[in-house]
Amino acid sequence: MITTMVGLYNSELPPAGQRQAFREGSVPVAVYGLGKMGLPLAGVYAQSSGNVVGVDINDTVVRGVNDGECHVAKEPGLPELIAEQVERGALRATTESVEAAKSATVHVIIVPTPLTDDREPDLAAFEAVLDSIALGLKPGDMVIVECTVPPGTSSELVVPHLEAKSGVSRSEFGVAFCPERTASGRALRDITESHPKIVGGVDAEATRVASLIYGELTTNDVIAVSDATTAESVKLFEGVYRDVNIALANELARAGDDLGIDVRETIDAANTQPYSHIHEPGPGVGGHCIPWYPYFITSRVSEEMPLLLTARAVNDSMPAFTADKLRDELTRVGRSIDGATVAVLGVTYRPGVAETRATPAAGVIDRLRELGATVLAVDPMLDDELVASFGATPVSLADLSNHALDAVVMVTPHEEFADIEWGDFDDLVVVDGRDTLGDIGHSVYTIGGGQRR
Repeated sequence: MITTMVGLYNSELPPAGQRQAFREGSVPVAVYGLGKMGLPLAGVYAQSSGNVVGVDINDTVVRGVNDGECHVAKEPGLPELIAEQVERGALRATTESVEAAKSATVHVIIVPTPLTDDREPDLAAFEAVLDSIALGLKPGDMVIVECTVPPGTSSELVVPHLEAKSGVSRSEFGVAFCPERTASGRALRDITESHPKIVGGVDAEATRVASLIYGELTTNDVIAVSDATTAESVKLFEGVYRDVNIALANELARAGDDLGIDVRETIDAANTQPYSHIHEPGPGVGGHCIPWYPYFITSRVSEEMPLLLTARAVNDSMPAFTADKLRDELTRVGRSIDGATVAVLGVTYRPGVAETRATPAAGVIDRLRELGATVLAVDPMLDDELVASFGATPVSLADLSNHALDAVVMVTPHEEFADIEWGDFDDLVVVDGRDTLGDIGHSVYTIGGGQRR
C-alpha cells in the first residue's frame, strides 16, 4: 500500500511531477457515492491513479465492490473494470466516510441530489458528505463536486461549510465543479472519451488542479470555464435545453392529428436543415436529471422563468395524454376503456436502466386507473414489489400472453419486449409512446405518428 500522500492544491511540485504522483498512487482519491454513475467514476479514477477508496452508505454495495463485484447492471465493461481494479489493489470500498476522507487528498462527490416535495433541491446527502470530508480535510486537499447542484453551491456552500467545520483555511484547500456528463449504458466511454470535461474552480488554483486531474482521466479535451458557478450552470443548461426541446416535440406531436400529418416524419425532415434539432416526442420525461434541473435554476433566481416552467408542464402532461389517447383509440373501434384490461410495457424511465424516479409510467398507470381500466405492468428490470407500488399488477413477460388483454401501452421499450409474440393476442388496441413497434398485426397509435398501421 502506498503511504505517501501528496496534495495537489498549492503544491510545490511542478505540473509534470503532480501528474506523475497522481498516476503512481501518491494522490489518494476518495469517491463518495457508488451508484450507477459513481461506481464507473470510481473505477476510472482507480484505473488512472491506482489508489481509490469508494464510499457508500449501502453495506451490501460496499461488500460487493470489495469482492470485485459490480452491482450496476447493463454497463458495458464495468464489471470487468471493477474486478480488475479491486484485484490489483487500486480500488476498495467502505462505509466509513470520515476514515476515507482522512486517507485521501482528492475528494470526489457524486451522491444523489433530488428535489423535495416543494420542488426545492434536497442537498441533505450532499451536506452529509461535506461533514465527513471536513473531519478529514487537510491543507493541500482538493474537493471536486460532480453531482448536480444549484449554481453557486461550490462557492456559497461547499467552501464555507468545509472551512467552518474543518478548521482549515479556505486558502489551503481547493474546490471545483466538474459536471457528470454520463449516460447509462455508456458510462465508461462517456467518462474517458466521449465528451470534453468541463471544470471550474472557486479560484484559479482549484481550476488548474481539476484540469490536471481530469486530463489524466479523459482522452478528450478538458475545458476550463471561468469559475465553479459557470461549470455548475453548464450541467443545468444541458438538461433544460433537452427538456424545453422535448416539450416542443411533444406539443407538436399533440397537434399532429388536427394537422393530419405524421409529426415524427415531419421532424425528421425538418432536422435535415442544419439549424433544426427538434427532439423526439414521447409519453413523458423521467429520471432524476432532466425533470429536476429547471428547479435547480428557478430556486436560485429572482427572475421568472416562464419557458422552463411551461416546458415542464407540457412534459408532465404527456403521461395523461398517452392514457387518454388509448381511451380515444378504444372508443374509435367501439370499445370502452372502463373495465378494459391494459398492459403497460416498461415502468422504468428509460430502457435498460433500473431507475423509476419521475418515470412517465407512473402517470400513465394513474390515469388509466382513473379511467376505469385494470392495469397490468411488465418490466424485466424491476421486482414485482416495486412494480406493484405504482398501482399496477405486476406480470412477467413470459406470463403476459396468458392474460386476456384489451390494450397495451408501450412506455419504455426494453430490448426484451422484442420477444413479445403479438400473434398470441386477439384484437389489441395499442398506443406506442416511443415509435418502437413495427407491423404487429394490431391497431397501433404512435405518439407523434398517429394511426400509422
